[in-house]
Amino acid sequence: MIQITCKRNKFTYNVYHITKAFFPAEEIQQKVDEKQEPLVVLTLPGGSCFSLAEEELAESGNPAFSGFGTLTLEERAQEEKREVTRRVYRFLSEAAGRGLAWGTLTGVRPTKLATRMLEQGKSKKEITQFLQEEYFVSEEKAELSYAVALRENALLSRMNPRGGFSLYVGIPFCPSVCSYCSFSSSPIDQWRDQVDAYLDALVRELEELGRLAAGWGPDAVYIGGGTPTVLEPEQIRRVLEAVTGSFDLRSTLEFTVEAGRPDSITEEKLAVLKEFPVTRISINPQTMQQKTLDLVGRRHTPDDVREAFALARSLGFDNINMDLIAGLPGETVADMQDTLRQIEAMRPDSLTVHSLAIKRAARFGQEGRTMDLHTDISRMVDDAADSAARMGLAPYYLYRQKNIAGNFENVGYAELDKAGIYNILIMEEKQTILGAGAGASTKILLKDPVRTEQGKQIDIVHVENVKNILEYISRVDEMTERKHRAGFPACLGNTAEEMRGEQLWH
Repeated sequence: MIQITCKRNKFTYNVYHITKAFFPAEEIQQKVDEKQEPLVVLTLPGGSCFSLAEEELAESGNPAFSGFGTLTLEERAQEEKREVTRRVYRFLSEAAGRGLAWGTLTGVRPTKLATRMLEQGKSKKEITQFLQEEYFVSEEKAELSYAVALRENALLSRMNPRGGFSLYVGIPFCPSVCSYCSFSSSPIDQWRDQVDAYLDALVRELEELGRLAAGWGPDAVYIGGGTPTVLEPEQIRRVLEAVTGSFDLRSTLEFTVEAGRPDSITEEKLAVLKEFPVTRISINPQTMQQKTLDLVGRRHTPDDVREAFALARSLGFDNINMDLIAGLPGETVADMQDTLRQIEAMRPDSLTVHSLAIKRAARFGQEGRTMDLHTDISRMVDDAADSAARMGLAPYYLYRQKNIAGNFENVGYAELDKAGIYNILIMEEKQTILGAGAGASTKILLKDPVRTEQGKQIDIVHVENVKNILEYISRVDEMTERKHRAGFPACLGNTAEEMRGEQLWH
């Protein structure tokens, strides 16, 4: 048992996740005690203890703690949190006898620092050195951060993300729900009598959002879920007609439909997609090991994956993504290598490699091999990077799962002109994303940021649609009104004509 007590709640997230990354198999008990003197007290199972007093920060020589200086209260609080995390990291690194690949970076978007520095004109050496020295990031991950930031910056510089928006459409149904899944989706067989009612509500929301967005067109459209292709061909056509009929797509750079599960793909459904300006699809095996597919509840075979991929190619789809998961239950490094060999034979245009969080792996009875799993996933991730390179795919976006109990990352690799624009926009939070459908999330980038009474600057407003399908159907008008009240379309910065003039990809 590891015990953590923090004087202030703001320290708890970083301290907990750094500790869990070093000791994934240990149970951690944490609490906040505002009456204690030390900022953080951390006790390891063997009795080794870490304690940090506020006075120690003042004596550190860091000007942020010797006086307020030019820092705002918010900036000083952030610096304090960063320094506490650094001290905890050094203690745990010595106790564990190793470091972490991502050092003290615990957030969902570890590449944001590299992106910001690149925008400031910093060199590769300055960026990678800063990440290694200030955040203890390994040389390998610092190089990866720079590579991703460089490619993201090049892609975004060819468009005007701040002045526009992108559209996400959620289909919350799947053939079956995979045991590792954390997304909001339901088995289609349980909802067949409600699917048309759901689509009625979804079309209504899309039409209303289209009216609000009159004069603007989305830079990217992403239809996901769930598994959109679990719908019948005419139902898919209805969704696509609602999107193309409600929004001006003349300047849209990318239109993705996540076909996802191979067992949901038919020639008739792919033919419907070809009737519309769909430019990119995903066919996601997750693994090519039949034993694993059976275990996690995916009702398809590796042959189904190959057949669906070949069918899509034969119909003219030239931008196909495939998703894999490193660390699925019972899988070895050799299993992952075999999966990668089979994927390479198909040569997708992009490959997204996810790391299974160890906390989810525990559901499959793997608690006893947590450290081996950590090592195995690291090797699997490295092998996937090598496989992507052999296929001519370079990293273009990277993120980490929220609350992940490990030091892994999820990376998207793609050919030069096949990078998923929507993926970059949603990860980097550089554009308003409208979400339609049950459980869809909207991010509105305010044109003029505001400050709270506590002095915190707010430039992004999050608006969530209800996840419950029946509630969404009955409250769909409320979903649209929420977005309008939060600032859409007032957040958009340019006219449609100006946007079209600035987009250089067409």
